[in-house]
Amino acid sequence: MNIDKFQESMYQLIVQTSTNLPRDVRRAIKSAKERENAGTRAAMSLDTITNNIKMADDNVSPICQDTGLPTFKIKTPVGANQLVMKEAIKNAIVQATKDGKLRPNSVDSLTGANSGDNLGFGTPVIKFEQWEKDYIDARLILKGGGCENKNIQYSLPCELDGLGRAGRDLDGIRKCIMHSVYQAQGQGCSAGFIGVGIGGDRSSGYDLAKEQLFRSVDDVNPNEDLRKLEDYVMENANELGIGTMGFGGETTLLGCKVGVMNRIPASFFVSVAYNCWAFRRLGVAISMETGDINEWMYQEGEHIDFGAAEAELETAAAAETAEQTNIVTLQAPITEEQIRGLKVGDVVQINGMMYTGRDAIHHHLMDHDAPVDLNGQVIYHCGPVMMKDEHGKWHVKAAGPTTSIREEPYQGDIMKKFGIRAVIGKGGMGPKTLAALQEHGGVYLNAIGGAAQYYADCIKSVEGVDLMEFGIPEAMWHLKVEGFTAVVTMDSHGNSLHRDVDKSSLEKLAQFKERVF
Repeated sequence: MNIDKFQESMYQLIVQTSTNLPRDVRRAIKSAKERENAGTRAAMSLDTITNNIKMADDNVSPICQDTGLPTFKIKTPVGANQLVMKEAIKNAIVQATKDGKLRPNSVDSLTGANSGDNLGFGTPVIKFEQWEKDYIDARLILKGGGCENKNIQYSLPCELDGLGRAGRDLDGIRKCIMHSVYQAQGQGCSAGFIGVGIGGDRSSGYDLAKEQLFRSVDDVNPNEDLRKLEDYVMENANELGIGTMGFGGETTLLGCKVGVMNRIPASFFVSVAYNCWAFRRLGVAISMETGDINEWMYQEGEHIDFGAAEAELETAAAAETAEQTNIVTLQAPITEEQIRGLKVGDVVQINGMMYTGRDAIHHHLMDHDAPVDLNGQVIYHCGPVMMKDEHGKWHVKAAGPTTSIREEPYQGDIMKKFGIRAVIGKGGMGPKTLAALQEHGGVYLNAIGGAAQYYADCIKSVEGVDLMEFGIPEAMWHLKVEGFTAVVTMDSHGNSLHRDVDKSSLEKLAQFKERVF
């Protein structure tokens, strides 16, 4: 095999997976958009999502800034040199990172140092398997940290909020899957997809769950019991009312795939791999002789390009008219009086400066001064994809929000310490932050998770960067923005949309305690 051709084929697989959603996922998102009620926050979110998909197509740029941990599943003919192929894959990863198609995401777990090229012990994940066919089947999934953190594993029997006891049977498995959707809320960028692994041990169960995500959204499970279980979950999970981004709405789940394997008598695990709407996985069939791609997978059926058709423009306009009746323009630095005037449900547009801050920044600021004056400013929970041009100037390639709940131990204290007035992220935050917003006069703004191209377009320039020792995703970027739109979901009066949706969806979950399939 021509290994240079193989390396180029793997590079193309990486680029297309990062920038171009497969057809089966597009169709699922289109169906969700058609089910949603016009003029709601969920409809507005889906408009933004489909706009973002189109922008990623046009720009050949990452759909979401969190390009995750690249995980390859590769089947090779007997006799293929997997060592050489592995080296070629790593080279392709390095090139894709350099070209801004992947964010540098490989971090030393002890020192926190970012390798800068997505290589390191354990990254990327490459799993080889031999088979009898004469070509290479290579598949890749880019699963971001927000949805990865909503994976969950149950050990049966167990007690579940709202559902009571889950036993070692199909009904217990049903309860676990329904609970897994509830617990994800909007933090995993719903509406999402889930892969479920029944049986195995703790590690093989999770492997089986993630393997289900390589199935087509449209396929039918050959196991009749599992087919009925998948159908049940798809029908009923969308009654929980969690909706897109956790804003409430008609669609919470876009796909459910379940697999089963044997276990030992003492253990009964149900493992769930949660994936966001930006379901980035593709596959290729590669010639063993030439290294060229002969076929792309997951591309059967109708292609939805989410072009700006007239009807879609009218839907977006209607959503803006109905939902955005109270658009508030904020220019940093923002006053406490302006913040106190906001309430849950308001839509804001931010102009001026904002500063990114994720896990490393929040940890650092607890014990250090800020590198810039943050009084009255906006912190954006974001780890962007950045590239330097030939003049050494930084440009934003992708910049959607990260999951905010990770900053819950720090956020309230940091807002009060530095006078920060607004925090932007996704999925909401908890009671400690809510109390600080009320005491200090702050607000939490929910941006649309995964909409990395949409928000990158709002960033007009990079004015500076601090703390680059933490790596590109964790540095503090100084961003000048224009028309950056987000929704108030936690205000300074003690109100939280996330708390309300969690409560209402738990009440709805309880309705499924005795409902069997």
